Amino acid sequence: MDHFEHVGAGMGAGRDVAVFGAYGHTGRFVVAELRERGYVPLLLGRDEGKLSALVRERPGLEARRAAVDDPASLDRALNGAAAVINCAGPFAETAAPLVEAALRAGVAYVDVAAEIEANVDTFAQFAERARAAGIVVVPAMAFFGGLGDLLVTAALGDRTAADEAHIAYGLSGWHPTGGTLASGEVSGRRRNGRRVRFSGGRLEYHDDALPNLEWSFPDPLGAQSVIGEFTMADVVTVPSHLDVPEVRTYMTAKAAAGLATPVAGAGGRDAETFVVDVRVRSDGAERRIVAAGRDIYAVSAPLAVEAVDRILTGRTRTAGVASAGAVFDAPDFLRALSPHLSVRVPSDARG
Repeated sequence: MDHFEHVGAGMGAGRDVAVFGAYGHTGRFVVAELRERGYVPLLLGRDEGKLSALVRERPGLEARRAAVDDPASLDRALNGAAAVINCAGPFAETAAPLVEAALRAGVAYVDVAAEIEANVDTFAQFAERARAAGIVVVPAMAFFGGLGDLLVTAALGDRTAADEAHIAYGLSGWHPTGGTLASGEVSGRRRNGRRVRFSGGRLEYHDDALPNLEWSFPDPLGAQSVIGEFTMADVVTVPSHLDVPEVRTYMTAKAAAGLATPVAGAGGRDAETFVVDVRVRSDGAERRIVAAGRDIYAVSAPLAVEAVDRILTGRTRTAGVASAGAVFDAPDFLRALSPHLSVRVPSDARG
């Protein structure tokens, strides 16, 4: 079965947004957020059984089976959609086929990829074609990648360059989903087990041990042990449009340990809190901005859906492949996220 409909499917012309991987952990949050915002999610995925189960939970929605190795099924799945949000990893396998399908359909593409190499591929493979077609493609529109890029961009204000950008993730814990783990395995294989950092204006692959450091987060989190060069997708998004030759990301040691030793079927993610502490330095001055909230997977949904809403309502700065800070008004975007996270400039910020 490639396509099945239920009462109410197809309502709201121009408001239909396809969600690939709709039955996944993040995909379910995205579906709920789209409905909350008045959009009509089209439920896309490879697994017919999981799609059927999701439709039973969400009566009135339409599901369409599609597979990344079947371009015709992707074309059918995107028929009538105004945009597509890709929530299905590993994105090294799903991003390119979905972007290709979006370009064929002439619709915007957004994904929640945290895979560094997959995001690099999206910029490298589709920048010219998407720009020529006037289509917006936004990779890494999620907690890792998109949020950090928005924060760095907002911290810089009117500036487009800095000497260094440091993004420290203060997570109270991290229970990775199966998709996160699978994506990490794919990235690890692509790197031949090496680590990656962004230094001197380029990605470097290396075998150096990761440093253990202490980071002074704002109260009440305070000083925390962090893993330095715990490199996330921000090293792709930030340098894609800002002249920052050194982009470093850090992770609280406690959260990093949870990623290294995941618990099968781990729950309680909604109780996990986060603080993202961004410090941008240039010519001896430092600009700082901090975001705080709960559940890194849940917050990716309003990030992705806000992006789609802004694309569909014409609130964009460019076409083609672009990170969040390049295509959207970063301070305004962050204000729109206020129901989901708080953003502030600490009193000790200098600039």
